[in-house]
Amino acid sequence: MILNIDRLNTIRHILVFFLGFFSCVFLFYNLIFIGVEVPFGATYSNNVEAPSNWVSREEIVVLDNQVIIQVSDVRLSSYAPTGSMKPVFDEGANGIRIKPKSPDSIQEGDIVSFRTDYGLIVHRVIEKGVDNRGEYFITKGDNSNVNDGKIRFEDIEYVTIGVIW
Repeated sequence: MILNIDRLNTIRHILVFFLGFFSCVFLFYNLIFIGVEVPFGATYSNNVEAPSNWVSREEIVVLDNQVIIQVSDVRLSSYAPTGSMKPVFDEGANGIRIKPKSPDSIQEGDIVSFRTDYGLIVHRVIEKGVDNRGEYFITKGDNSNVNDGKIRFEDIEYVTIGVIW
């Protein structure tokens, strides 16, 4: 009788292990491949383009007690705690932004600030295209499943060229 109880316990342990293993595989598959929004930036989309190089190495001066970025018409920004751009930035980060000169200067991967009825939104450009009204940009938060629809250049106020945490 003791042998059968040990065998039964071993089978239970194996079943619990496999149940946990397959639950974990299922969870991570849904988080990574289906793109479920995860709080605290636990995942990062691997389909995100990197921003353009807006600042050349020659425009950055590093001294013992300061860093100087030699860029014209630069502004400092802060962010609302929405979590839509985690893990890149969130509340507490300091953004360095400039006004873009033309639609051609903005590329997929760039992080732009654009005006809406709800205020200024800061999201990444995931697509750039042309329709019957001209050039447009599709933007989306890195930690979001929903894009913002077509954004026009005249609505874009800034491009983020750096983030300091």
